[in-house]
Amino acid sequence: MLRISVSERVPSCRIIKLEGKLLEAWVDEVRRVCVEAEEGPLPGLDLSGLSFVDRRGAEMLKQLLRQGARIHACSPFVAELLHWDREIDP
Repeated sequence: MLRISVSERVPSCRIIKLEGKLLEAWVDEVRRVCVEAEEGPLPGLDLSGLSFVDRRGAEMLKQLLRQGARIHACSPFVAELLHWDREIDP
């Protein structure tokens, strides 16, 4: 199960929060939400609530990061999976 929520802390900065398990079945839905929420730069991602990410989910997240999405919060598990260094990209 995956919960997707979109919030706006600042009107120009949307944050998409993912909670639960990001599995292949949810990849297209997450991508759709990111595209719909896109008004200018890609939205920020809050990945602190993810407990598991499969191979397709990790590939999609890496692709979003390459396209300019920013991680605002991340669990240690997902940070390791994505090779995300908090010192470089806070």
